[in-house]
Amino acid sequence: TAEDFKPNRIEAAKANALSFVDQRPTDRIGLVIFSGESFTMCPITIDHNVLKEQISQIRSGMLVDGTSIGMGLATAVDRLRNAHGKSRVIILLTDGVNNTGLIDPNTALEIAKAYKVRVYTVGIGTEGQALMPVQTPMGIQKQMMPVEIDEALLKKIATETGGKYFRATGNKSLENVYKDIDKMEKTKVEVSSFKHYAE
Repeated sequence: TAEDFKPNRIEAAKANALSFVDQRPTDRIGLVIFSGESFTMCPITIDHNVLKEQISQIRSGMLVDGTSIGMGLATAVDRLRNAHGKSRVIILLTDGVNNTGLIDPNTALEIAKAYKVRVYTVGIGTEGQALMPVQTPMGIQKQMMPVEIDEALLKKIATETGGKYFRATGNKSLENVYKDIDKMEKTKVEVSSFKHYAE
Protein backbone atom coordinates (compact mmCIF):
# COMPACT_ATOMS: atom_id res chain seq x y z
CA THR A 1 0.00 0.00 0.00
CA ALA A 2 3.05 2.30 -0.26
CA GLU A 3 2.24 5.53 -2.09
CA ASP A 4 5.38 5.97 -4.20
CA PHE A 5 3.13 4.82 -7.09
CA LYS A 6 -0.25 6.39 -7.81
CA PRO A 7 -2.64 5.69 -6.15
CA ASN A 8 -0.41 3.04 -4.52
CA ARG A 9 1.84 0.13 -5.51
CA ILE A 10 -0.77 -2.62 -5.52
CA GLU A 11 -3.30 -0.64 -7.61
CA ALA A 12 -0.59 0.42 -10.09
CA ALA A 13 0.55 -3.21 -10.38
CA LYS A 14 -3.03 -4.38 -10.99
CA ALA A 15 -3.66 -1.72 -13.66
CA ASN A 16 -0.51 -2.70 -15.56
CA ALA A 17 -1.25 -6.42 -15.26
CA LEU A 18 -4.74 -5.85 -16.71
CA SER A 19 -3.28 -3.88 -19.60
CA PHE A 20 -0.68 -6.60 -20.24
CA VAL A 21 -3.37 -9.31 -20.38
CA ASP A 22 -5.20 -7.25 -23.03
CA GLN A 23 -2.02 -7.16 -25.14
CA ARG A 24 -1.71 -10.99 -25.09
CA PRO A 25 -5.06 -12.25 -26.48
CA THR A 26 -3.72 -15.68 -27.54
CA ASP A 27 -1.79 -16.47 -24.32
CA ARG A 28 -2.97 -18.75 -21.56
CA ILE A 29 -2.23 -16.84 -18.35
CA GLY A 30 -2.68 -17.61 -14.64
CA LEU A 31 -2.32 -15.58 -11.44
CA VAL A 32 -0.48 -16.43 -8.22
CA ILE A 33 -0.42 -13.99 -5.30
CA PHE A 34 1.99 -14.19 -2.37
CA SER A 35 2.93 -12.45 0.85
CA GLY A 36 3.81 -14.68 3.81
CA GLU A 37 2.23 -17.59 1.90
CA SER A 38 1.23 -18.13 -1.73
CA PHE A 39 -2.11 -18.82 -3.37
CA THR A 40 -3.29 -19.49 -6.94
CA MET A 41 -6.02 -16.92 -7.59
CA CYS A 42 -6.55 -18.05 -11.17
CA PRO A 43 -5.25 -21.25 -12.81
CA ILE A 44 -3.81 -20.93 -16.31
CA THR A 45 -6.67 -20.04 -18.66
CA ILE A 46 -7.46 -18.52 -22.05
CA ASP A 47 -10.59 -16.97 -20.48
CA HIS A 48 -9.13 -13.54 -19.90
CA ASN A 49 -12.38 -12.10 -18.53
CA VAL A 50 -12.17 -14.47 -15.56
CA LEU A 51 -8.46 -13.72 -15.15
CA LYS A 52 -9.00 -9.95 -15.21
CA GLU A 53 -11.79 -10.25 -12.66
CA GLN A 54 -9.40 -12.09 -10.33
CA ILE A 55 -6.67 -9.48 -10.83
CA SER A 56 -9.19 -6.78 -9.93
CA GLN A 57 -10.08 -8.65 -6.70
CA ILE A 58 -6.52 -8.54 -5.27
CA ARG A 59 -6.37 -6.65 -1.98
CA SER A 60 -3.64 -6.04 0.56
CA GLY A 61 -4.11 -8.25 3.63
CA MET A 62 -5.65 -11.22 1.77
CA LEU A 63 -2.84 -13.50 2.97
CA VAL A 64 -0.59 -13.81 6.03
CA ASP A 65 1.81 -10.88 6.22
CA GLY A 66 5.42 -11.23 5.05
CA THR A 67 7.29 -11.76 1.79
CA SER A 68 7.79 -15.33 0.60
CA ILE A 69 9.36 -15.00 -2.84
CA GLY A 70 10.33 -18.70 -2.78
CA MET A 71 6.77 -19.88 -2.23
CA GLY A 72 5.32 -17.48 -4.79
CA LEU A 73 7.80 -18.67 -7.43
CA ALA A 74 7.38 -22.37 -6.56
CA THR A 75 3.57 -22.15 -6.75
CA ALA A 76 3.77 -20.45 -10.16
CA VAL A 77 6.22 -23.08 -11.49
CA ASP A 78 3.91 -25.83 -10.21
CA ARG A 79 1.05 -24.30 -12.21
CA LEU A 80 3.22 -24.18 -15.35
CA ARG A 81 5.06 -27.48 -15.21
CA ASN A 82 2.43 -29.47 -17.13
CA ALA A 83 1.44 -26.61 -19.42
CA HIS A 84 1.94 -27.21 -23.12
CA GLY A 85 3.32 -24.28 -25.05
CA LYS A 86 6.42 -23.05 -26.85
CA SER A 87 7.46 -20.95 -23.88
CA ARG A 88 6.60 -21.02 -20.20
CA VAL A 89 7.11 -17.67 -18.54
CA ILE A 90 6.63 -16.18 -15.08
CA ILE A 91 6.56 -12.46 -14.32
CA LEU A 92 7.57 -12.21 -10.66
CA LEU A 93 6.63 -8.85 -9.15
CA THR A 94 7.74 -7.97 -5.60
CA ASP A 95 8.38 -4.91 -3.45
CA GLY A 96 10.21 -6.67 -0.62
CA VAL A 97 12.91 -9.00 0.65
CA ASN A 98 12.24 -12.71 1.21
CA ASN A 99 11.70 -13.02 4.97
CA THR A 100 9.43 -16.05 5.47
CA GLY A 101 7.96 -19.12 3.78
CA LEU A 102 8.52 -22.86 3.68
CA ILE A 103 10.49 -22.77 0.42
CA ASP A 104 13.82 -20.99 0.02
CA PRO A 105 13.99 -18.78 -3.12
CA ASN A 106 17.10 -20.65 -4.33
CA THR A 107 15.21 -23.95 -4.11
CA ALA A 108 12.33 -22.41 -6.10
CA LEU A 109 14.90 -21.16 -8.64
CA GLU A 110 16.25 -24.69 -9.11
CA ILE A 111 12.70 -25.99 -9.63
CA ALA A 112 12.08 -23.28 -12.28
CA LYS A 113 15.30 -24.25 -14.07
CA ALA A 114 14.39 -27.95 -13.94
CA TYR A 115 11.09 -27.25 -15.72
CA LYS A 116 12.70 -24.76 -18.15
CA VAL A 117 10.54 -21.86 -16.97
CA ARG A 118 11.84 -18.40 -17.83
CA VAL A 119 11.37 -15.82 -15.07
CA TYR A 120 11.21 -12.05 -15.57
CA THR A 121 11.67 -10.42 -12.18
CA VAL A 122 10.41 -6.94 -11.33
CA GLY A 123 11.40 -4.96 -8.22
CA ILE A 124 8.70 -2.37 -7.57
CA GLY A 125 9.45 0.64 -5.36
CA THR A 126 11.14 4.02 -5.45
CA GLU A 127 14.76 4.53 -4.39
CA GLY A 128 15.27 5.39 -0.72
CA GLN A 129 12.05 5.87 1.26
CA ALA A 130 8.33 5.73 0.48
CA LEU A 131 5.19 7.00 2.23
CA MET A 132 3.33 4.07 3.75
CA PRO A 133 0.16 3.66 5.88
CA VAL A 134 1.32 2.10 9.20
CA GLN A 135 -0.81 0.76 12.08
CA THR A 136 0.03 2.69 15.28
CA PRO A 137 -1.63 2.95 18.73
CA MET A 138 -3.19 6.18 17.40
CA GLY A 139 -4.67 4.36 14.38
CA ILE A 140 -3.34 4.18 10.83
CA GLN A 141 -0.83 6.92 10.10
CA LYS A 142 1.33 7.59 7.04
CA GLN A 143 5.07 7.35 7.65
CA MET A 144 8.20 7.36 5.52
CA MET A 145 9.59 3.80 5.43
CA PRO A 146 12.76 2.46 3.78
CA VAL A 147 12.30 0.68 0.44
CA GLU A 148 14.02 -2.71 0.65
CA ILE A 149 14.21 -4.91 -2.45
CA ASP A 150 16.57 -7.88 -2.77
CA GLU A 151 17.87 -6.93 -6.21
CA ALA A 152 20.74 -9.45 -6.05
CA LEU A 153 18.27 -12.32 -5.62
CA LEU A 154 15.90 -11.04 -8.33
CA LYS A 155 18.81 -10.62 -10.76
CA LYS A 156 20.03 -14.15 -9.99
CA ILE A 157 16.59 -15.69 -10.58
CA ALA A 158 16.20 -13.83 -13.89
CA THR A 159 19.73 -14.53 -15.17
CA GLU A 160 19.75 -18.24 -14.33
CA THR A 161 16.36 -18.89 -15.97
CA GLY A 162 17.06 -16.86 -19.13
CA GLY A 163 14.82 -13.96 -18.16
CA LYS A 164 15.65 -10.37 -17.25
CA TYR A 165 15.49 -8.20 -14.13
CA PHE A 166 13.66 -4.85 -14.17
CA ARG A 167 13.38 -2.11 -11.54
CA ALA A 168 10.21 -0.03 -11.58
CA THR A 169 10.40 3.16 -9.51
CA GLY A 170 7.14 4.78 -10.66
CA ASN A 171 3.98 4.28 -12.72
CA LYS A 172 5.60 5.08 -16.07
CA SER A 173 8.61 2.82 -15.55
CA LEU A 174 6.32 -0.07 -14.50
CA GLU A 175 4.30 0.46 -17.68
CA ASN A 176 7.54 0.32 -19.70
CA VAL A 177 8.59 -2.92 -17.96
CA TYR A 178 5.45 -4.68 -19.19
CA LYS A 179 5.94 -3.23 -22.69
CA ASP A 180 9.50 -4.59 -22.78
CA ILE A 181 8.38 -8.05 -21.66
CA ASP A 182 5.57 -7.98 -24.23
CA LYS A 183 8.12 -7.28 -27.00
CA MET A 184 10.45 -10.08 -25.84
CA GLU A 185 7.80 -12.77 -25.57
CA LYS A 186 6.46 -13.05 -29.10
CA THR A 187 5.82 -16.38 -30.80
CA LYS A 188 4.40 -16.77 -34.30
CA VAL A 189 1.05 -18.52 -34.29
CA GLU A 190 -0.29 -20.08 -37.49
CA VAL A 191 -4.04 -19.93 -37.80
CA SER A 192 -5.98 -21.99 -40.34
CA SER A 193 -9.07 -20.16 -41.52
CA PHE A 194 -11.95 -21.85 -43.34
CA LYS A 195 -14.66 -19.85 -45.08
CA HIS A 196 -17.92 -21.33 -46.29
CA TYR A 197 -19.86 -19.20 -48.74
CA ALA A 198 -23.57 -19.69 -49.35
CA GLU A 199 -25.27 -17.81 -52.18
